[in-house]
Amino acid sequence: MFGGSDPRDHDPRGRDDGIRDRQDEWLELGHGPGSAAVRNGQAEEAAHDRERDSPDRDQRGRIDPRDVFMRDLDLPHGQERELVHDRDRDYALNESDARTLSTVGAFRVVPERDLRDPRDRAFDTRENDLRHLKDEGLIQRVSLDGHARAVTLTERGRGLLEGHRRDPDSEHRQTYYAGADKPRERSHDAQLYGAYLRAAERLQEREARILRVELDRELKREYQRFLQERNRDDPDSDGRPDRTEEEIQHWASEHALPYFDEQVHFPDVRIEYEDLDGRVRYEDIEVTTEHYRGEHGAATARTGFTVFRGGSGGGGGRSFDPGVAEEFV
Repeated sequence: MFGGSDPRDHDPRGRDDGIRDRQDEWLELGHGPGSAAVRNGQAEEAAHDRERDSPDRDQRGRIDPRDVFMRDLDLPHGQERELVHDRDRDYALNESDARTLSTVGAFRVVPERDLRDPRDRAFDTRENDLRHLKDEGLIQRVSLDGHARAVTLTERGRGLLEGHRRDPDSEHRQTYYAGADKPRERSHDAQLYGAYLRAAERLQEREARILRVELDRELKREYQRFLQERNRDDPDSDGRPDRTEEEIQHWASEHALPYFDEQVHFPDVRIEYEDLDGRVRYEDIEVTTEHYRGEHGAATARTGFTVFRGGSGGGGGRSFDPGVAEEFV
């Protein structure tokens, strides 16, 4: 939550993950400012391939925004299902299956209604495809609000993706997740994919090339590693971070994250992309609710994140309390 606590005053060993409680309604595009912070350095050689001849482009010449999540996976790229071996099992998968698995893994939880292939106008094969992936033991279906359902990866599904990376050490490595949070938490998280699709459409209008997405938990995990770096080799450490405010501000600046009110603030989703000049930039996204008023709303506006209006629900701001960190270490 937003607040003025000093991150060095928190013991990171007793906490939860600080995720907001939300109820599920769908997204409306907000009018918040976009952020495009530049990271120094050039993208890896593969990022310069703009995929202009891809058969997956639509009539406007744009790549399916889901394809980024399977770009570096050695999985089938055809309509016919092929046998894919992973550990002690074989799975029958095609391109659509691989796209679904990688998309769900990237966002952790995605509503079933959003997994329909927009290019398949003749027949919606979503239900058959999801049933097949469930029978293979690669996904599970969870309830969002008692009516809508969402999809998450099983550990087996995440393991299959991890085991079929072309380059596990890629600079722009996409993280995949399995499982889902508690129902009220997953209702908020399920809205992130829709926000991504809207932001991705705008980026593609500018001919940007999306490299990956990072969820807030990934950024927070990296922050925790920074805070706890000196404690790991100290047997007498009490677990409290000893970073100075100046060091924390410097870390936030290096990671293009806002620092104010004595806290680092994290977006719900960060889209990492390459612009036409080959520079790597970020589009930071925040999904808000009608409860973002007063101090919370003002703090959100100050972050510079691109703001999307989500469903109603409880919860507060999105700064990260390093005392709520054990899950991310």
